[in-house]
Amino acid sequence: MSRTYMSRSADSRGSPAYAVRRRWPLFIPFAFVVVLAVAWSGFWFYAAARTETEVAAWRARELASGRRQECVSQSIAGFPFRIELRCGGAELEAAGKPTLHFKLPSLLAAVQVYDPKLMIGEFTGPLEIAEPGRAAGQVVDWKLGQASVRRNSSQMERGSLVLQAVSVRDADVTIFKAGRAELHGRRLPGSSPDNYAVEFVLRLEDADAERLHPIAAKPLDAEMVMTLSGLSDITPKPWAERLREWQARDGRLEFVKARVTQGDLIVVGSGALQLTPNGNLDGNLQLTVAGVERLLKMFDIERIMSEGQIGATINALDKLMPGLGGIARQNAAPGLMAALGQRTVLEGKQAVTFPMRLADGAVFLGPFQVGVAPRLF
Repeated sequence: MSRTYMSRSADSRGSPAYAVRRRWPLFIPFAFVVVLAVAWSGFWFYAAARTETEVAAWRARELASGRRQECVSQSIAGFPFRIELRCGGAELEAAGKPTLHFKLPSLLAAVQVYDPKLMIGEFTGPLEIAEPGRAAGQVVDWKLGQASVRRNSSQMERGSLVLQAVSVRDADVTIFKAGRAELHGRRLPGSSPDNYAVEFVLRLEDADAERLHPIAAKPLDAEMVMTLSGLSDITPKPWAERLREWQARDGRLEFVKARVTQGDLIVVGSGALQLTPNGNLDGNLQLTVAGVERLLKMFDIERIMSEGQIGATINALDKLMPGLGGIARQNAAPGLMAALGQRTVLEGKQAVTFPMRLADGAVFLGPFQVGVAPRLF
């Protein structure tokens, strides 16, 4: 009996059915992956459909607020881990005084399925800005444009914009260009929807804005950390209206840290600016400048100083003995530095620290008025 039972047992272990029973656990991981892939695919297509619904609802809300947004073509892709919304022929028309029309060839917005609060984007230039029915007044172009936005449940927490090889044209005249421009912003803790406080970081590389001011005629690099307080909301509005509201709320722009380099000229500073009721800039900045001689020439402070009492004295020396005034002018530079501010050292270079003051639009470097800033509204 025992031999017969053992023989049958051996036969059953060698049978095909027994082999299948031995191997079926090996298929469990594969089956799990298949089920997971099917479930994930279903979730992705559900999220893609939900995205289209949310975009349509968002456009309806924007239209009710006076901002019409359209895409000539729209598609959703990114399977399996991203939701990518591609908009071809993107247009935005923002009602205001004046109404402005923005046009982009294409933009791409994407979110990771596992991190839907972070949205990243890429957009193709140029950006054309015009009033409806008119040719583009300003054109912003770039080689590569990227952006990111992180939101919490109801508000934007932070955002970034990076443009490579950017230029701004107005009526076919280039008014600004830079090898790279970055703008990063975040809502400061404690700020509320009716009283926004925002921190900005602006970085420029190889920037040129000769049309805006002669001081920016040569390429410069800049990094500025700023805080802006007193905003009632962040919805788009005409600049004049926005600035009037900001001034009425005692808004303040604080330069926490600023650094600008242009060749051998280095400027660092901090301070704060506000607006007067008639739209002029008002405030104080503390600047430290290495290579200040260049700054004196840029603002023509030597001429400004020569038109005062010191200039009259030097001219009298010329009358007394021709050439004596020239010697006095050469030796006046140290006195000019002392009149401007205090000597110091900046990054291992001789420098001068002095205040830059804006009094209802008038611009002063130390005791010298060097210009008038334009009214902002």
